[in-house]
Amino acid sequence: MKSKFFITLAIMAVSATISCSKTATTPSETAILQDSLENIASQYPGEIGIAVIIDRKDTVVVNNDDKYPLMSVFKLHQAMSLCHLFDETGTSLDTIIEIDRHDLDPHTWSPMLKDHPENEIKASVAELMRYTLIQSDNNASNLMFDRLQSVCLTDSFIATIIPRNSFRLSVTEAEMSKDHSLAYENHSSPLGVAMLIDRLFNDSLVSRSKQKFICDALLGCTTGTDRIVAPLTDKEGVTAGHKTGSGYVSPEGILAAHNDAAFITLPDGQRYTLVVLVKDFHGNEKQAAAAIAHVSECVYKFISRQSD
Repeated sequence: MKSKFFITLAIMAVSATISCSKTATTPSETAILQDSLENIASQYPGEIGIAVIIDRKDTVVVNNDDKYPLMSVFKLHQAMSLCHLFDETGTSLDTIIEIDRHDLDPHTWSPMLKDHPENEIKASVAELMRYTLIQSDNNASNLMFDRLQSVCLTDSFIATIIPRNSFRLSVTEAEMSKDHSLAYENHSSPLGVAMLIDRLFNDSLVSRSKQKFICDALLGCTTGTDRIVAPLTDKEGVTAGHKTGSGYVSPEGILAAHNDAAFITLPDGQRYTLVVLVKDFHGNEKQAAAAIAHVSECVYKFISRQSD
C-alpha cells in the first residue's frame, strides 16, 4: 500500500504553552523525516500509521486515517477520563474497590489476578490504574468500566481534548474478548493518539497530582519494551513514557494491531511524541515490534541530529 502523508507545521489543536529553547525544524528538514518514515512504512506487510510531534512545533504523519484499532492504548484514555471524573466528584484515587475473584476473567491478560490469589480482593483505584497503564491488565480495565465510568462517558470526555473525528471508543476488553471483530470499534488516527499523549505531558488536563500519577505510570510501563523504547534503552539520559496495545490474530494469521505511543525526552531537554499504530499485519508480533522499533530508531536519529 502506498503511504499517504501530510505535514502540519506550527498550527495544531494543542496548546503550545511550554516554550522550548530549540529552533523549530524547517520544512526541508521535516521532508527528510517524512521520506524516511514513508519508506519504512512501505517495507512491511501491513498498514503502518505514524505520527511525530517535535517540541510541539512540527508534526509529521504517515497513513493518518482514524481506523487503527487502539487495543490497550485506550487504557490511557480511560485513566485520563477517570481522573477527570474523580476531580469533579472530589473522589480520591485511594478509594478501595472490593472485588470477587469469581467475577474476573481467568483467561484474559491479568497480572492483577496472579498477584492476588485471594477470593475477595481489595484494591485501590490507583492500584487498578497502575495495572492497566504499566502492565495493561484487562480485568482491571473491565472493572473500572463496570464500576466507575462507562466507555461512552470516557469517549465523550476525550472528545473535549482531541478532535472528535480522530478517534472513537465504544467497547470494553471483555466485549472484544468475546468477539474479536469488535477490536476495530475502538479506533484512532496516529495523530489523535499523539495529540492526547503530547497534551498529557505538556498541558493541564486534570489536577496536577493525578496527571503526574498517569505520567509516572507511563514512565514505568513494562509492556512492549521491544517497540518504541527498544532503540532508546542504551541511550544515556533518554526517558520515555509509553502505552502499548496488542491485537488478536485471525485464523488466517493476520495480526489485527500492534501499537505503541510514547513521549520521549532527550538529555538536552528536547522532547517529542511518537505514535506507531500497526494494522492488519501479515506476520507475527515479533516482526511487528521490529517495524515499530525501526520507526523509533529513525525518528530518534533524526531528532538527536537536529539537537547537536
